[in-house]
Amino acid sequence: MAEVAITFPNGEVRSYPAGTAVNEAIASWNQDVARTTVAARLDGKLVDVSHGIQDDSRLEPIDLASKEGLGILRHSISHVMAQAVKDTFDNVQITIGPSIEDGFYYDFEYAETFTPADLEKIEARMHQIVRADYPFERRELARDQAVALFSDRGESYKVELINDLPEDVKTVSLYSQGGYLDLCRGPHIPSTGMIRAFKLLNVAGAYWRGDERNKMLQRIYGTGFSTSQELEDYLRLLDEARKRDHRRLGRELDLFQMNEEAGAGLVIFHPKGTLLRTVIEDWERREHLKRGYDMVIGPQILKADLWMKSGHYDHYRENMYFTEVDGQSYGIKPMNCLSHMLIYKSKIRSYRDLPLRYFELGTVHRHEKAGVLHGLMRVRQFTQDDAHILCTPEQLNDEITAIADFVDYAMKIFGFEYEVELSTRPENSIGSDEDWNMATEALRQALESNRIAYDINEGDGAFYGPKIDFKLKDALKRKWQCATIQCDFTLPERFDLSYIGKDGEKHRPVMLHRVILGAIERFMGVLIEHYAGAFPLWLSPVQAVLLTVTDRHIPYGEGVYRQMLDSGIRVEHDFRNEKLGYKIRDAQLQKIPYMLVLGDREMESGRVTPRQRSGKNLESLGVAEFVALVKEQCARYQ
Repeated sequence: MAEVAITFPNGEVRSYPAGTAVNEAIASWNQDVARTTVAARLDGKLVDVSHGIQDDSRLEPIDLASKEGLGILRHSISHVMAQAVKDTFDNVQITIGPSIEDGFYYDFEYAETFTPADLEKIEARMHQIVRADYPFERRELARDQAVALFSDRGESYKVELINDLPEDVKTVSLYSQGGYLDLCRGPHIPSTGMIRAFKLLNVAGAYWRGDERNKMLQRIYGTGFSTSQELEDYLRLLDEARKRDHRRLGRELDLFQMNEEAGAGLVIFHPKGTLLRTVIEDWERREHLKRGYDMVIGPQILKADLWMKSGHYDHYRENMYFTEVDGQSYGIKPMNCLSHMLIYKSKIRSYRDLPLRYFELGTVHRHEKAGVLHGLMRVRQFTQDDAHILCTPEQLNDEITAIADFVDYAMKIFGFEYEVELSTRPENSIGSDEDWNMATEALRQALESNRIAYDINEGDGAFYGPKIDFKLKDALKRKWQCATIQCDFTLPERFDLSYIGKDGEKHRPVMLHRVILGAIERFMGVLIEHYAGAFPLWLSPVQAVLLTVTDRHIPYGEGVYRQMLDSGIRVEHDFRNEKLGYKIRDAQLQKIPYMLVLGDREMESGRVTPRQRSGKNLESLGVAEFVALVKEQCARYQ
């Protein structure tokens, strides 16, 4: 019998009969590894553990506890969920069911609406399937046979998926477990009995293939982990996330509203939300001026010809809004870069002028699909702390380094940890290979020369250039896209930007697109959830509230209120004819950092008695002393 040579991760090479299953080879090499292996890479290709090895290969087991192993487990659980749905309800059509970052989902066409009680029934059936320990079995079928098979079963979505495959695909793979059959390229875990911990979470609407012109389906979300403890920890995290949901806190703290009368994805900021936003934006302006940025403002609409010239019309049109003025088509800006390039081009530039750093808190509009809109996190109108730096190639490293330092400073100020990714050229892009290679290498060199750890995110760059993404981590360790640095050799070429070099000749500048906090709306949403609405003193829209004990203390309270306003303290007063305890509880629910009690003693001594939102009482202070205390605590942020 022919033999094959298998190379294991430790470099050991062993011989096996051709056709030996992956799991048998791993078990003979290391029993402990075999027990937690869910799939493998065979010369880089993902395969099931039941796959027969036919050629000399390098074998890499995929452990259940790894990120990749967890994804395979969750995808397998989604198949078990689909089986349970089919077993429990009549006339259900299955579509797709991938794993996602925190779990999995499966989309179904079903005439009735799935209820929480239905999810309990589905979960109960899933547990039965898990206990039955059905093996996941793969088989390949000719394309036309697969179409006939799913047509006979009434699974029109599967037929559509097969028909849409490239013409050169002649066979497709199917997986079955316990009588359930699904179209899938795999791999899957060995059997349903390997599933230990899962939970169905909720139901949402989802258009078939994400296209709002298609039929609305029902998407059941769930999550799964390799251990029960991990599942319990995650569910506790979800519960905490619900408590911190910025949409709920936005209402309770009277910060903002999303109103369908105004339109989906459009934020209406209330006074407190506007004040919070103003504090953030004022901080941004001060910090940019310190770093040599020039403030600029561009128009909201620009001629469509300009968007064609930049490449946005060809590569970003579906995300844009257009209007017509005097028979001329205009694009409502989704980005701020074009105006900044026109400012640069307004006069002849010398190498002595560079770098030029244009900063704009620019409001932009993007056509986001209704299904992805989410509070402040995904909106259709938002403001970016946008800047474009035009510099010589020799200045590039220093400028990227300065931006990275700025991001690091900002994250520390706002209390976030972060991770870094280098995103490379996407399929839909403009510019030459040479420009892309230069831009990518410039970003890579800046990261490495500054010893900044980073991961590669293949194919996720902007259409005009690669980028460095900074992903902040909030109090619940969730990651959010925040700052970005994009290196662009292409748009300066398209707009014929130039500077006069030391040699007296024209040269092309390099352009860096960058944001520090990103979309202000999204950043506010992240801040709300990070702090659970209890903002640090310097950020809090209301820093103190005055609480009178009785009505006779109101005149004194009005004087203190005016004193604090004149001193620049963000203060409110509660002079209602209510008990002091009620007022204190109300202020704590509003998460106001300081409550200042005003009674007989305070009125007679001309002082205030501060109480922190934590419940700790401070010694009474003169009004000027309290103002000084607040300013001292906020000093490092000014």
